[in-house]
Amino acid sequence: MNSPHDTQVRGACPHDCPDTCALVTTVRDGVATRVQGNPDHPLTDGVLCAKVSRYPERTYHPDRLLYPQKRVGPKGAGQFQRVSWDEALTDIAARLSALAAQRPEAVLPYSYAGTMGLVQGDGMAARFFNRLGASRLDQTICASAGTAGLMNTLGGKVGMKVQFFAEAKLILIWGSNSIGSNLHFWRIAQEAKRQGARLVCIDPRRTETADKCHEHIALRPGTDAALALALMHELIQHDWLDHDYIAQHTLGWAELRERALQWPPERAAEVCGVPVEQITRLARDYGTTQPAAIRLNYGMQRVHGGGNAVRAVACLPALVGAWRQRGGGLLLSSSGQFPVQRQALQRPDLLGERRPRLINMSTIGDDLLRPASPEFGPAIEALVVYNSNPVAVAPDSAKVVAGFQREDLFTVVLEHFQTDTADHADYLLPATTQLEHWDVHLAYGHTDVLLNRPAIAPVGEALPNSEIFRRLAQKMGFDEPCFAEDDQALCRQAFGDRVDFNTLLEQGFASLPLPDAPFAQGGFPTPSGRCEFLNPQLVAQGLDGLPQHLPNRELPDPQGPWPLAMISPPARNFLNSTFVNVNSLNKLETEPLLEIHPDDAAARQIRHGDVVRVFNARGEYHCKADVSARARPGVVVGLGLWWRKMGLNGTNVNQLTGQALTDMGRGPTFYDCAVQVSALA
Repeated sequence: MNSPHDTQVRGACPHDCPDTCALVTTVRDGVATRVQGNPDHPLTDGVLCAKVSRYPERTYHPDRLLYPQKRVGPKGAGQFQRVSWDEALTDIAARLSALAAQRPEAVLPYSYAGTMGLVQGDGMAARFFNRLGASRLDQTICASAGTAGLMNTLGGKVGMKVQFFAEAKLILIWGSNSIGSNLHFWRIAQEAKRQGARLVCIDPRRTETADKCHEHIALRPGTDAALALALMHELIQHDWLDHDYIAQHTLGWAELRERALQWPPERAAEVCGVPVEQITRLARDYGTTQPAAIRLNYGMQRVHGGGNAVRAVACLPALVGAWRQRGGGLLLSSSGQFPVQRQALQRPDLLGERRPRLINMSTIGDDLLRPASPEFGPAIEALVVYNSNPVAVAPDSAKVVAGFQREDLFTVVLEHFQTDTADHADYLLPATTQLEHWDVHLAYGHTDVLLNRPAIAPVGEALPNSEIFRRLAQKMGFDEPCFAEDDQALCRQAFGDRVDFNTLLEQGFASLPLPDAPFAQGGFPTPSGRCEFLNPQLVAQGLDGLPQHLPNRELPDPQGPWPLAMISPPARNFLNSTFVNVNSLNKLETEPLLEIHPDDAAARQIRHGDVVRVFNARGEYHCKADVSARARPGVVVGLGLWWRKMGLNGTNVNQLTGQALTDMGRGPTFYDCAVQVSALA
């Protein structure tokens, strides 16, 4: 119960999740005692996931970094001594200034979604690196293939409003374990289910979400486009089409029709490894049920053909006219609908005439080991990591570790805890958590802007990311006025006059004024204004303008050295590598696991609970076997993402994943991975 001495502070969840929940933090005597969902925010509705409800435990964790530290031991040993902020920033500024004077592109920022906030993410940090002239980071590690697929079909990261899934009569949950990673959508889907909607889960793994749906289609990893094309084949054959919508609001129908007719259900069933009857039934349901809605998530685009897979699925609603109703259509990401004023916030004008190279964060393992060359430019000599843990999360981690262990690489890490990446820092700088700073947020699962107020003073000597870069800019003599702007000013600049900041201050959130059925009359944000089955820009680049099925690069070969496909979704109580060290959540997950089907386990004489060796040409990973029908035959599931130092042999599942990129969007192919598994003698 709340005490009369308690205060409540409104905020926003900062983590990489579609829900972007509105928070209420209860504070007593300057200490956060409870974090709960804001009941006044309709989409949060007072409910939080198990992870974020533990936020006070994370904020006051005994291992929280409280002071700046300098490395005193070998690279990677995690040995540090406390120093002052002035000493740390003076030395860091001197090292970066020396590089900036000669070859600024030798400096690389590395960041992602440790916070999704526009201020503590790439606000002041972007200004700093633009002014320095550092290499730019291609932030591809999660969603870029799917983004490219949407851009090349619908024209942007746009879709239906999540709340109207409640009105759908058929919901396809495609590549998403919504119970674990999109809780508030799942509550909406449950409402639709209570009103008679049919729920179908399409996922290689039998997830907690699949358990609760009417049907689970356990296709092989990387075969989603084949399934979507077969659905199109059946829609055409049975004339379950909205011919008027196709004629008025799509581009390239004749060409897509020809492509789809090459994919009868029998062909797709063989590729996907599912019964023909499941495909024909799904096509009938989708073609004859209105409204029909598709909730895509990003797991299905982490393969060679990921962008094309998203393109194929994104074509389906236009074929049946699902966009006509607000309860029909598709949602992968809504983030393209937010009017973020990125130029004002990030100040690319500070680059002047310079055009630094772009380094893909998904190939950091190779790039840290790459020597200087005319093609690549200077070797990476300094790395500033914030909002990310690349030693744990980047693919092909043996190479990532080798790069981070270079004695000539100067590494600065802004962190809350001593992660695998922090172990390799030359300077370790303590950053604030969401309870301790200002920020403003968009969402990619709904269309509300949220404001985060600091609920407590920073613990120890922690500073917001923005303040660290502000002070570093001052140390380096960057005297432009933009480096003196405080966080509230940055929060106001993020949306400018496109969102009423007073509304954010008063209630903590503001809804974007968007139509309920955005594409009922077409009007897609493509160059043609139509849903582009055939994309002219792709054709102009000499590429296939239609969606196609591209097989995984690492197809498992039952007779070869790597007979099993492996996917590595997050464990339910973790979010990528965040929350792994929160004791209450760690205990729920217990230990690193590999789900393996009973048939595959029996063939290898593996019993439930055995320690197994999972391996391929890139390395090996030791974990416990979870013999379970959650994994389909021929596919193992390496639940992630544990810190390497918590692994049984000092590795995690990314020891096995590769650096090959997707068909479009330059994204990683985490789920395009073939392995072998054996019992550890």
